[in-house]
Amino acid sequence: NNISLKTLQNALPGKYLVQEKIPNNRLIKSKKWPYLKDLYPLFLILFYITISTTIINWNNKSADSFMIDFMGLFFIVFSFFKFLDYSNFPRSFSMYDPLAKFIPAYGGVYPFIETLIGLMLLLRINIILSLGLTIVILGITTMGVIKVLLNKEDIQCACLGTSIKLPMTIATLIENGIMIVMAIITTIILYA
Repeated sequence: NNISLKTLQNALPGKYLVQEKIPNNRLIKSKKWPYLKDLYPLFLILFYITISTTIINWNNKSADSFMIDFMGLFFIVFSFFKFLDYSNFPRSFSMYDPLAKFIPAYGGVYPFIETLIGLMLLLRINIILSLGLTIVILGITTMGVIKVLLNKEDIQCACLGTSIKLPMTIATLIENGIMIVMAIITTIILYA
């Protein structure tokens, strides 16, 4: 007594969609680079942030200035994408960020925190506080990303909000890691 997908779909209201579940091993075999196409928006945005930072610092060969501007643009651009579908961001973010799971309101203020840190970095307002906040908030999020990756959970990354569907992959870990390392190196250069 197997029911066809078409029969089941016709029996359900229009807002529901029935699809055949594809086993993970079949999905992986069918794609050589399973997430490369899905991560295209992330790579494109990081490319534009890098080009913009290079242009801003064209006459200034200072590594710390480049990293401060890169981090500032990163936070501004990434917060912008979170605001595109702001109402859904906190729920998506709380699926992996430990602090947002524990304090749901944190997910709601997170895009504002990113915007504030980005502006502080770009305007060179209290750089040490900005760098410290970068290390702390991205460090917390990175712990959650590591947990998701180790558990092989299949969830959406909210780094670009929820309007752009990005899978949680090692790219998220690398992206956060680069930002944390840049913040640490910049702190050492400026305040050691």
